Amino acid sequence: MPQSLINARDLYSIRLIATDMDGTLTQDGKFTSALLQAMEKLATAGIKVLIVTGRSAGWVSGINSLMPIAGAIAENGGLFYSSHNSESITLTEIPDLANHRQQLEAIFAQLQHHFPHLKESSDNLFRLTDWTFDVSSLTLSQIQYMSNICQQQGWGFTYSNVQCHIKPQKQDKSVGLLKVLQKYYPDYSLDQIATVGDSPNDETLFDSRYFPISIGVANVNHYLNQLKYQPKYITTASEGQGFIELSQYILQS
Repeated sequence: MPQSLINARDLYSIRLIATDMDGTLTQDGKFTSALLQAMEKLATAGIKVLIVTGRSAGWVSGINSLMPIAGAIAENGGLFYSSHNSESITLTEIPDLANHRQQLEAIFAQLQHHFPHLKESSDNLFRLTDWTFDVSSLTLSQIQYMSNICQQQGWGFTYSNVQCHIKPQKQDKSVGLLKVLQKYYPDYSLDQIATVGDSPNDETLFDSRYFPISIGVANVNHYLNQLKYQPKYITTASEGQGFIELSQYILQS
């Protein structure tokens, strides 16, 4: 079971925080001035922040260029944007992008046949590797049914507090993050990485085989019974306030 009291010894050597965005950095859907101040303090202390989000390539490109971060991984491990390079780096190999998008649209149409009320997400136009639709109004049993359909058709599926994602089967946050760490941060050991999240599409970031120091902000409690992998620690505060709480622990340690 996750622990509510974070052990300062675990945080002493942290050099990089890999964090989800929606529901983890945001507060009621927005970035706050307190969050940006916390990120500035982390940067000043030499602690890098990588955003690892399910949001689209288009959105993440802009966020990466505006925030005090080292980079951002978009589309649940599909692409990487470094703060030193405006061009995206593909983490999931897709030989024919146009055909890939057509296939994603076709499987979404299959889901709509079963659930006509499904709505394509507003940022789906700006995506490359996955296809998203709104999670609101869906029950857990409906989400599981759609996941089964996607898996039977050879696709991966995950969801967050914002969206459902149809994606390549082997594309997820941990795979993408491990690729980025290996290539761009080879001198960082995994016990120097803190991973942070709040929902099922962050589950692989909680896998202790790869990420021994994982933290859920308090709103992850809503999903614990749905997670195979659970965070080692859970903050007292929810959403962006939980991330700020964690950043204070790390800076104090």
